[in-house]
Amino acid sequence: MEGLPEFFKSKGYKKIPFKIAKTKHLIIKAKINGIGGRFILDTGASNSCVGFEEEFYFNLISSHSDTTAAGAGAVGMETRISYNNSLKLSNWTQRDFNIIVFDLQHVNLALENHQVERVHGILGADVLIESAAIVDYENKYLYLKDGKKA
Repeated sequence: MEGLPEFFKSKGYKKIPFKIAKTKHLIIKAKINGIGGRFILDTGASNSCVGFEEEFYFNLISSHSDTTAAGAGAVGMETRISYNNSLKLSNWTQRDFNIIVFDLQHVNLALENHQVERVHGILGADVLIESAAIVDYENKYLYLKDGKKA
């Protein structure tokens, strides 16, 4: 019988490794517009996002958004949105990727308080749902199916 990696590959999935921080956050490496960063893999986050301080780092062009963000003890936070970016996780790519830009200082402060390296952003359900994501916690792999935007 074939193993999970071979089975998922036969179904069009790409295998992306992640690590588990001592805070139990899933940490994954990603590239936005060709620039690498560390992200929390968060199935509970509705959208992928980066912090305001990362806007220039990832060469994002963002505009005002009327939507406010909430999460991890913060509500009503101002957001911006950046359209038409590229997202790459290992050998999986999504073009025409839209990302939310907002204040992630509270997230990084919490990580710092636990001696965990800061993150550039959060990879959320927008990507995970569209790519029919499967999280293999035991082997520490995220499987993403090539989507319509790949």
